[in-house]
Amino acid sequence: MGRLAQQPELRYTQNGVAVARFTVAVSRPFTNQQGEREADFIDIVVWRAQAENCANYLAKGRLVGVEGRLQIRSYETAEGQKRRVAEVVADRVEFLDRSKDSAQGGTQGGTEAPGQGFEGDAAGSGDDLPF
Repeated sequence: MGRLAQQPELRYTQNGVAVARFTVAVSRPFTNQQGEREADFIDIVVWRAQAENCANYLAKGRLVGVEGRLQIRSYETAEGQKRRVAEVVADRVEFLDRSKDSAQGGTQGGTEAPGQGFEGDAAGSGDDLPF
């Protein structure tokens, strides 16, 4: 759980599959020697409809919860240097606060209730309804 450090970046693969990337700042649960809190910046990758929802409804500073798996991949730069990247491939991204437009009573299409998340290819499947 943390706050977006940047706007989500939405792209599409050659096959037309949506993929979004963003970074979440997660506060550490302790202070450093100077008594200050530090944060870790975690790269997140989201696919398909969930990627489009994140790009449309999230913005820098928004509070999100992310469930997923840690993926470590390697690549080589144009200069021939080997690099390793650690990122979370999200299975679920939950929006934990309201957008500024929603909090001010705005009526834009991006307003959602706190805690409303988007999973898979649709916004909620209805499987978790109590009736």
